[in-house]
Amino acid sequence: MIEVTRINDKKILINAELIERVEETPDTVITLTSGSKIIVKESRQEIRNLVILYKKEILCRDL
Repeated sequence: MIEVTRINDKKILINAELIERVEETPDTVITLTSGSKIIVKESRQEIRNLVILYKKEILCRDL
């Protein structure tokens, strides 16, 4: 899970495995595989970095 901030400043956790795409339009919109869309304050690059950190954490935990 990664923590992101909605436009209303509420922090939420989303499953990084369910992210289908991230767009900046100019707000950052995360589209999940379910079709749900979440508008967040983090940039597209920040979301990318959070997902990379999440994946590294998961892969390194099993070693």
